[in-house]
Amino acid sequence: MFEFLSRSFSSFFSKLGRQKTLTPDLVDELLTTVRESLLQADVPFEAVEVFLASLRNDLVGVKVLPTLRADEFLMKTVHDQLLAFLGGKEEKTLLDAVPSTFMVMGLQGSGKTTTVAKIGSFLADFLQKQKKRNRILVASIDFYRPAAIDQLEVVAAQAGVAFYRAQALDVMRAVQEIADYRKKENFDVLILDTAGRLHVDEQMLNELIQVDKIIRPEGKLLVLDAMTGQESLHVARTFQERIGFHAAVLTKMDSDTRGGAAFSFRYMLKKPILFVGVGERISDLERFYPDRIVTRMLGMGDIVSLVERANDKMKVQEQDRLAQAMAKGRFTLDDFAAQIDMMNKLGSFGQVLKYLPGASQLKISPEKLEEGEREMKRFRAIIGSMTRKERLLPALLDGSRKKRVARGAGVSVAEVNTLLERFQESQQMMKQLGKMGRFFK
Repeated sequence: MFEFLSRSFSSFFSKLGRQKTLTPDLVDELLTTVRESLLQADVPFEAVEVFLASLRNDLVGVKVLPTLRADEFLMKTVHDQLLAFLGGKEEKTLLDAVPSTFMVMGLQGSGKTTTVAKIGSFLADFLQKQKKRNRILVASIDFYRPAAIDQLEVVAAQAGVAFYRAQALDVMRAVQEIADYRKKENFDVLILDTAGRLHVDEQMLNELIQVDKIIRPEGKLLVLDAMTGQESLHVARTFQERIGFHAAVLTKMDSDTRGGAAFSFRYMLKKPILFVGVGERISDLERFYPDRIVTRMLGMGDIVSLVERANDKMKVQEQDRLAQAMAKGRFTLDDFAAQIDMMNKLGSFGQVLKYLPGASQLKISPEKLEEGEREMKRFRAIIGSMTRKERLLPALLDGSRKKRVARGAGVSVAEVNTLLERFQESQQMMKQLGKMGRFFK
């Protein structure tokens, strides 16, 4: 998400170096770079011009304080303008007071049904952390797409939230049945998956208007496919004019989309983005924080989100075990395997990389990342083929033992040797960290 813009901004600021003066040529070069980057990212021309005008007003004729370098001033100015354009840091969201009823809308193919289950899983965890009741119910009235309700039942089970199948086949009767069941069983939150179409049509819109009147949702979410670019903005505008919605969920942000719709959504629709979908797994749903997105766009990473993701995915005991190994400078193959498992829980290499400062400048191809992930899987299989004693004392692995381990993992002896080399490198690093920890006590 926004990797394309991040590469463009990072390239410009790195070229500036430690520039001390802000010249008109420098401002013109920045505005040209920003314009080209936004247009290539499929940001609507109107939004590009408005953003550039705001940026130009903050830069032209401004005297830079003696305590600031020109590159620092430009970075801060661009940061502040991006943040304002995306919605600002303190913007309130639906999650400030979680609605008891969500109505989820969108076209077919946008990932709406899977997103319903993802939101259910997110809210269950979110409310639990706040020590609030978190009984979540998901249900569907999508009688138009074959197996849509069956799909929701499957993904709801994966998400660990309750599912209800209405017996009525008439949409309005089914809505009332679902509402009655929710009340009878005392669920805290209902997330209703509505019917979509391949394109916006009157029948769908009229149906949604009637459903809205029956359940009166406090939260209306519009799911949009980010890969459709500016078309998603046209769809959102139609929904806003006919039905209205509180916030959007942009799916497929882990794809090759360049982020133009996400960048311009707040300006064009005057509505916030609440979530973004970044993968196919139930856990691949992220809150959309404008301030964190801006730091990623400027190549500064997003360590806060990475830490939150780690805390959500990893047990405290696992983190403590690795921390103790680092503190003592003792790092075994068991610890190495645990480290691999923890990385897998965080997501793919590509997902983790986007949170790191300067990642956009590394220019690591998707093929290289995939090869790295395959190598980690091989390493995990190799370690799993070792005995407990061998994992604690890798020096025991002579030629015959390596052949046995290789056969058990379905790899070559050379790959076993590669694992041991990587492990020794990690072991040395852990020893150094252990020494530093003792030094600073």
